[in-house]
Amino acid sequence: MAVVRDPSLLCGRITGKNPCLDLKNRVFGAPVFAGGFSCSGGKLKGKIGIGVRAALQVGVEESKRLRDLKGLRGVLGFDVVSEGELREKGFLGMRKTKLVCTIGPACCSLEDLEKLALGGMNVARLNMCHNGRGWHRDVIRKIKSLNETKGFCVSVMIDTEGSQIHVVDHGAPSSVKAEDGSIWLFTAQKFEGSRPLTVQANYEGFSEGIEVGDELVIDGGMAGFEVIEKNGSDLRCKCTDPGLLLPRAKFSFWRDGKLVERNYELPTLSTKDWADIEFGISEGVDFIAVSFVNDSGSVWHLKNYLSTKSSKSMGVLAKIESLESLHKLEEIVEASDGIMVARGDLGVEIPLEKIPVMQEEIVNVCRQLNKPVIVASQLLESMIEYPTPTRAEVADVSEAVRQYADALMLSGESAIGLYGQKALSVLRMTSSRMETWGREENQQCLLLQHQLGVSLPDRIAEQICNCAAEMANKLGVDAIFVYTKHGHMASLLSRNRPNPPIFALTNNDDTRMALNLQWGVIPLLVDLSEDMEANISKTIDLIKSRAMLKQGDTILVVSDVVPTRSTPMAFQSIQVKTIA
Repeated sequence: MAVVRDPSLLCGRITGKNPCLDLKNRVFGAPVFAGGFSCSGGKLKGKIGIGVRAALQVGVEESKRLRDLKGLRGVLGFDVVSEGELREKGFLGMRKTKLVCTIGPACCSLEDLEKLALGGMNVARLNMCHNGRGWHRDVIRKIKSLNETKGFCVSVMIDTEGSQIHVVDHGAPSSVKAEDGSIWLFTAQKFEGSRPLTVQANYEGFSEGIEVGDELVIDGGMAGFEVIEKNGSDLRCKCTDPGLLLPRAKFSFWRDGKLVERNYELPTLSTKDWADIEFGISEGVDFIAVSFVNDSGSVWHLKNYLSTKSSKSMGVLAKIESLESLHKLEEIVEASDGIMVARGDLGVEIPLEKIPVMQEEIVNVCRQLNKPVIVASQLLESMIEYPTPTRAEVADVSEAVRQYADALMLSGESAIGLYGQKALSVLRMTSSRMETWGREENQQCLLLQHQLGVSLPDRIAEQICNCAAEMANKLGVDAIFVYTKHGHMASLLSRNRPNPPIFALTNNDDTRMALNLQWGVIPLLVDLSEDMEANISKTIDLIKSRAMLKQGDTILVVSDVVPTRSTPMAFQSIQVKTIA
């Protein structure tokens, strides 16, 4: 039985002084078939249910006979934007941080959507709080048409409304000014249109537990009131902090500097949300973002529901926007396929000075648990009305990139703003510059990774990706190629935030669209066979044929093929190839 010559490869202990490193085609390890396995230190012991080959093949790819490209199966599904960026800036110049744009009336035409896609939009977000399903259907089909006809790779996300109990509406179509000292009535009474100095709450029990003297805060500080009288469920309030009341503004109550916490026991997903989810299933969206998630139960329930209702794989993202969600952050992250840091709503419930710390904590937890995280809300808020962002906003965006958030999101800036395409350009340029600075200043450090895998094969795959990312940085390779069916190894590589871009080659379109939220991953749709060496040769030839690889380029290849009857041994390997 063959054994691993250097088990330290699988334990993530590769050093520059390792005597097994031979630059002339030496190989670390050999195939490991079903049988015993141990790792130095005795930490990894047991039986391997499937064979695993963990090999590092370093050397110069010898010139092989020229293949007839016409005979290769399929074509290379390369996003035209990524391809253009690669040609213009080279491998290391490719942007790693993904960009999400909220689609609204300001950018819903086919022409505007194409401009956003060309500007770097990776995911289009549809907020189900606004517009009808016919409008949303039209936008989804326009995006899919652009993907098919123009060569884009833009995923679609719907964002549920949620059981929003803390919403008030003054009935006017635009903002209303609250003057200092003015007296306002906050009521659950339903009425049409608007009434002077009257605000309608969307939940009858909104004032339960509220006392005279409590502070009512609008949208995290847009305006403030003091409760001066309580009459049944109605509250009469005096404006103490003048400001603007927007339509459907969020509100919260504070007492002695602390949020008044109340449990309304409303479901995370409302009846309308379930109808919107059914709509998303029928339209084949790629992600569903769930609002006001307070525990993991609602996430698991939705994921189980989707698995029975749709053959398409859809990612479920949890929005962190309440104090309760922070208390159960880790369990929510573990249950979800990704997280959105909804800083606007979160800022309504926690003191504003805590937002930066909470954002960094959420980003770190997501990275440890290998879940993509989107930083959202008010990134470039001033660009809704002005063509240039404030320098503070640019600094805020830069900080999110420095924290290695997977994605940044525009909300009102693109949905209703006057300068949506410029706002997207600011995100793109700022993130690219910060990523370049990180490499130049040697800020790219490997995170002390939290072990995720439970079974031995999963732990081996995890260690292979950890080692591959470290090798890619130390060897200075131009790119990482990972061959993956479900995207797991691509996400494990992304988790390590390596310097070179990660090209994820998959024959699964759902996987391709899901990887649009992973930091540094460029998903490519290709035909894959069970012969990994043939896959590698074919895809390299295809990319060379389009002049995107040149002589002397070095790529690190990570492969992951699910075993079949014809290939009973799972092939997981690391190879470094120099293009001849």
